[in-house]
Amino acid sequence: MDAINAIILGIIEGLTEFLPISSTGHMVIAMPLLGVDAAAAPWSILLWVSQFAAILGVIVLFWRDLWRRVLKPPTGVWHRHLLVILFVAMVPTVGLAVPFKEYFDPLEQSPPAVAAALIVGAIIMEVIDRRCRREKAQEIEDIQLWQAFCIGLIQCISMWPGVSRAGATIMAGMALGLTPRVATQFSFYLAIPTMLGAAAKTLLDKRDQLTTDGASTVLLGSAVSFIVALVVVAWFLGFVKKHRFRVFAIYRVVLGALVLLYFYALR
Repeated sequence: MDAINAIILGIIEGLTEFLPISSTGHMVIAMPLLGVDAAAAPWSILLWVSQFAAILGVIVLFWRDLWRRVLKPPTGVWHRHLLVILFVAMVPTVGLAVPFKEYFDPLEQSPPAVAAALIVGAIIMEVIDRRCRREKAQEIEDIQLWQAFCIGLIQCISMWPGVSRAGATIMAGMALGLTPRVATQFSFYLAIPTMLGAAAKTLLDKRDQLTTDGASTVLLGSAVSFIVALVVVAWFLGFVKKHRFRVFAIYRVVLGALVLLYFYALR
């Protein structure tokens, strides 16, 4: 059953990490339904490691673009370098989210609380998508440092499961003047240092809790997450160029309503 649960959770993580529907929120909802103790190893470790495994899909798919932007940035303009923009965006995450994480475990939040975040986030998503969608020639290097900082600040809110790290950063980018494509691609790239740090810290803090079987479970779920994420990332970036985010807003509301119905009416 551990292997089956790891595969299921890996699929969920790979499907939801880059879509604006909250991967952590889905994990909080799915784990109790699977009979998994989210607070115990290896499941508490699987969340963060499988998230980084999904992020590896971005590196694999966009390594040429990342290589070009890192080694051949716009000449003579240091603040347009991708690493500088990412560093500025990471400042709020390191300064606020890392210390706060010591007192807040997303997996300990209740599914109804996740449902509320899903619904509220859907409303905000629809408003921003209607009012702030822009189509113009724009690249990641055009992101101003103040915009990067604000996006990083909003990313901290996504610690609450149901908010969605991808959703928060993409919508923040669009609200601050970025096109959907650039906001989405920057959200992908910002996930690399964010989730690498989260995964490394979790493994360091909980290394003593991992048994051989537990490590195998984490690796299995993470491998599945990586494979699924490869497909999702390639599809999603093409989707945002042509379509609005309404389908994700509707999905969030429906899922949130079903969770609330289950926990308050059917149990």
